[in-house]
Amino acid sequence: MPQPDSPPGIASPILIAGATASGKSALALALASRVNGIVINADSMQVYRELPILTAQPTATEQSRAPHRVYGHVSARDAYSTGKYLADIARALAEAADLGCRPIIVGGTGLYFKALLAGLSPVPPIPEDVRRQWRERAMQVSAVALHQDLAARDPTMAARLNPSDRQRVTRALEVIDATGLSLAVWQERPGEPLIDGTSAIKLVLERRRDDLQARCDMRFDAMLAHGAFDEVEALAALQLSSDLPAMRALGVPPLLQALRGETTREAAVASAKLETRQYVKRQMTWLNGQMRDWRRIPPDTPVDAVLSDIASVGSRPVHGDRQ
Repeated sequence: MPQPDSPPGIASPILIAGATASGKSALALALASRVNGIVINADSMQVYRELPILTAQPTATEQSRAPHRVYGHVSARDAYSTGKYLADIARALAEAADLGCRPIIVGGTGLYFKALLAGLSPVPPIPEDVRRQWRERAMQVSAVALHQDLAARDPTMAARLNPSDRQRVTRALEVIDATGLSLAVWQERPGEPLIDGTSAIKLVLERRRDDLQARCDMRFDAMLAHGAFDEVEALAALQLSSDLPAMRALGVPPLLQALRGETTREAAVASAKLETRQYVKRQMTWLNGQMRDWRRIPPDTPVDAVLSDIASVGSRPVHGDRQ
């Protein structure tokens, strides 16, 4: 399959992956100021406009230092998907080309990077009546019963999916119903990548696990000081389904429990920090397993050293320096 070309006259995109609180957003911003960059989000939770604090979205001050795209543009009422993300990224990349900016794509959602570099499986559009049927079914029955529906129709996907993952189980049911083929079959078919993985600069910002855990704890304390409880209280006022992705963002479920009086604030904070540390562990497993060929960047590496490292792996010359 032919690989996509980089936009004419624009250096290859820079991709920066890393675990939560690794410092990747700060690195992206520092690079953007040096290479006329546009910072593009690759974090599945930083798209939600109601959660700028708990998802650590770039602040207004940070966003004033370089263009930022695909942050805080989605309502928590929506179940944002990887397909929607790719459509948003395609627009952001086209805008980068129009502006003459170098795309710097940064985040911790491994699936988003995988989709950018390999594309999504070419599942046909699902008819609206089929989507509505299964979404209504998902609201009427338990997650276990919904998973049993899938096991009866598509045992392969049922074996792959957690019975409590109502959103993905529903999606698998829609696909088997609409196409007659398991989602597993569609997933084996190649997609169309948005970015040429052979020319993109692929970086992983590495930190030791104990360092990451300490940074996560410190950042969560800062989130609390900046109004995380108020943010979750406003989210609760929307009375959204607990199955929506935004309602499962790190920190949201335990803080909601505290606001409902089901636990103490102290216990909720401890639970949120533990949840974050467990998530970091899963991220590190993904980074080590799925991104073995990405270039590792040690913590606190000066931006000049990163630029030199980028040049050494064959990127085309950066331009538009805004020092």
